[in-house]
Amino acid sequence: MSARQPRARTTWEHYTGSVRKQRPPKKLDRLPRRALQLTIGLALFGLGVSLILHSNLGAASWDVLTQGLSHHLPLSFGTITIIMSGLVLLCWIPLRQRVGIGTVANAVLIGVFADVGLALFVTPEAFWARVLMMLLGVLLVGLASGIYIGAGFGSGPRDGLMIGLHEVTGLPIWVVRTALEVLVVVAGWFLGGTVGIGTLAFAVFIGPLCQIFLPMFEIRDAAPAVAAVPAVESADDAATEPEPAPSV
Repeated sequence: MSARQPRARTTWEHYTGSVRKQRPPKKLDRLPRRALQLTIGLALFGLGVSLILHSNLGAASWDVLTQGLSHHLPLSFGTITIIMSGLVLLCWIPLRQRVGIGTVANAVLIGVFADVGLALFVTPEAFWARVLMMLLGVLLVGLASGIYIGAGFGSGPRDGLMIGLHEVTGLPIWVVRTALEVLVVVAGWFLGGTVGIGTLAFAVFIGPLCQIFLPMFEIRDAAPAVAAVPAVESADDAATEPEPAPSV
């Protein structure tokens, strides 16, 4: 029997791993669909964030910080989100991360559509309705994450920061992510941001939801030759041609 060929890595594995891992190329004829998918995903993400905020039951970690800052600055939540994304992108420079189309779109569109949602939706009075709104927001953010990550335009500012710190420090991604999340939640809480069951629900469910929705929307255009090459730490270490399978 022939030796088992290593499988191609999925977008989710690339997203949660190093940005320096080799990625299969995307076909140019899919570019319009990918761009539309990216835009829809980021729009839904912003709307989902606004639903969570309107529930008044706690926000996602970075949104707790943004919400706290909004109590002290004469700026909208979405505007502060965009400014925060820009500041996070500045941290990419010493971490030597590469900014892509998806990164810039993420930094701008989520804040824009979060403000749209905050203007359109209202906070219900009944507690059960607020819980339902919060859960719907978490579900929408999970769905939106699968949509925009599946477009294959790269990570957002905060995820790029996480990956860059992981590469520089050598610490596991879960350690870096947890440290960042705790830091921003504590800072946001001191500034007046809302921490509650919505914060906990987001932390618990967002990972599994992304894992469910990403395969549904992932655009796979890997060439057979590239797909057969195992993932490497640097693209320069990849062979130009796949090694032939051992003889039987």
